[in-house]
Amino acid sequence: MSDPIAPRPDPSRVAGLSASSLSAGVAAAGAPVSGPGILYAGIALVAVLYFTRELLVPLALAVLLAFVLAPVVRGFRKVGVPRVASEILGVLLAVGVISGVGALMGRQLADLANELPYYQSTVMRKLDGVFSDEGLVGHVSGMLQELGKSLAQRSETPSPTAPAAGLPPLPVEVREPTPGVLTVMQRVVGPLLGPVATTGIVIVFVVFLLLYREDLRDRLIKLMGSRDLQRTTAALNEAASRLSRYFLAQTALNTGFGLMITVGLWAIGIPNPLLWGVIAGLMRFVPFIGGFIAAAFPVLLAIAVDPGWTMLIWVVLLFGVAEPVMAQVLEPMVYGHSTGLSPVAVLLATAFWAWLWGPIGLLLATPLTVGLVVLGRHVDRLEFLDVMLGDRAALAPPEAFYQRALAGDGDGLAEQAELQLRTLPLQGYYDTVALPGLALAQGDAARGALNRARLDVLRTRVDGLLDDLSDHEDAEALVADGPVEPEDNKAVEPLPDSELPPDWEAPGAVLCVAGRGRLDEQATAMLAQVLAMKGFGTRVLPNDALRGASKVPEGASEGVRAVVLSALDGGGGAASVRYAMRRLRRRFPEAVLVAGVWGAERDNPVLAALREEGGGLCEARSLRDAVVCLVEAATEPKTAAGAEVQAAGG
Repeated sequence: MSDPIAPRPDPSRVAGLSASSLSAGVAAAGAPVSGPGILYAGIALVAVLYFTRELLVPLALAVLLAFVLAPVVRGFRKVGVPRVASEILGVLLAVGVISGVGALMGRQLADLANELPYYQSTVMRKLDGVFSDEGLVGHVSGMLQELGKSLAQRSETPSPTAPAAGLPPLPVEVREPTPGVLTVMQRVVGPLLGPVATTGIVIVFVVFLLLYREDLRDRLIKLMGSRDLQRTTAALNEAASRLSRYFLAQTALNTGFGLMITVGLWAIGIPNPLLWGVIAGLMRFVPFIGGFIAAAFPVLLAIAVDPGWTMLIWVVLLFGVAEPVMAQVLEPMVYGHSTGLSPVAVLLATAFWAWLWGPIGLLLATPLTVGLVVLGRHVDRLEFLDVMLGDRAALAPPEAFYQRALAGDGDGLAEQAELQLRTLPLQGYYDTVALPGLALAQGDAARGALNRARLDVLRTRVDGLLDDLSDHEDAEALVADGPVEPEDNKAVEPLPDSELPPDWEAPGAVLCVAGRGRLDEQATAMLAQVLAMKGFGTRVLPNDALRGASKVPEGASEGVRAVVLSALDGGGGAASVRYAMRRLRRRFPEAVLVAGVWGAERDNPVLAALREEGGGLCEARSLRDAVVCLVEAATEPKTAAGAEVQAAGG
């Protein structure tokens, strides 16, 4: 089973976007209201949850049980059982299992209560061994007593008067009247009414939730509203399916954990192993501390049963092995690498629901939080739940790149690059993360939102990252299963692999000329690294090289096979780029010219203006396009002029 909380496709969160779409900034997650209304709505919601807990707790239990039973009901339907009968059978099956487990637990508790007096002597002997006069605690206690006596003798003063003799106390005996029939029934039946009533309400809720789930789904769609009924319906169906599989899988895993603990405790010799196995399975719904709570009872019982310490050691080893195996081996195999929840959110949710609903809230905290995150990932208006509670990055990779560079966080940039390069080649990382991140920065700079000092900090951090990646080598087999899927962005598709002629591998065979944009030099350095990895002999020229032929280094035109103008979309106007290409064409008449406008759309005005110039110019809207242009020019020189459309990603 894959990750139970899969992100919905969101094209705006992937890289390769135009500067115009990126420069608008980071889009805010959907929220119900703004300003003080959020605080008031939150307070009102908490108050409702608290004062209506007698109704909402059974309803929450019923919803979770309905999700667990949904796959079971579908299984009955597949074998030909009618719909209503299959749903009733599912509910009866659940009631039978829960009732049977409850009866067994009650019997085990009764046996434990009868056996407790026999464990008292064992506990007392162990305590005597620890706290006796011959033990460590006894020696320490004796030393402290001697010290206390010594201090008391120094400060002791004679009592001036003796207590006066009083009258002898009179014995008093209190007798309770014999309870009547009504009193006995109240004491016996009263504590059972609450659980029985809750169980009945849960069963009724589950039946109606299963019978009317389509009607409830339609009403939920109507309440939320939707401009795209098909998409909303599909999202809710997918969310319900994922929640059903997740809750059923979690229930099955926790049941398996309980059986494992039961068998282990039985083999060790702990009394009532079934009781502790059931408690262990239930406690695994409590994140982080559930295993420790479940282990506390068998540990105490091992101390009480065994005269020595062997049984205690085996119990600790059992839980110490079983819990990590479940958490680190079995759960990742079933859920994927993550359940989709932030660890901090899990802790806060556990504390919140335990405070709100007590022990039941402690058990329901994780399932309820998972359900909220699933809704947030599939319902636009509830996206804020995913941002608050989910484990997905709040910022898209390009946005995170820009934020870290702007904050001067060089270590954060390096960590993000290392993570992305596990599944992306260097060219794919630059095209899908770094260049769109620079486009964000350039858009803010063009609007005047970035002053020179902050822009210098950003350049310095990006230059440091490029220096760290200068000796990077892609792994032999990289699968583009990271943040950008191949079908969503062609920039991560494999580059053409061909043998270059020797003259294209000579130093300076490909000139990479930076545009006039504020961050074009950094983009050009990325281009040069990618071309060098493909075997091209590259040389980088600064912005000043565009101001006239005199700025080009002496002898730079010798052996030049191609010139790439490197500019981020939005960094310069069409007129300046067209002027620069004219100068380069005159300076390098025999070279292949590539116009690289990174992140541009197909109908970009800069590219449109360059097309009007003609002259066999090759367009490149990504580093991959530039590599394709140059590989085709190097391997098929006669058809280099026709590479314009193909390399442009048309």
